[in-house]
Amino acid sequence: MREGLIPAVLGTVVTASAASLLGSKYKLAATGVLGFGLAHIVLGAIDLIEHR
Repeated sequence: MREGLIPAVLGTVVTASAASLLGSKYKLAATGVLGFGLAHIVLGAIDLIEHR
């Protein structure tokens, strides 16, 4: 398995679930979780590109 794939996939799942919560009363928490998910996607993509 390629290095960086797990953080990228995990970040995608976290981002999607946080995006679904943006319309609820937990908007502030969902925004924070969305940022963490996007950070995982970016860091996983960097690992994927770096270790080709």
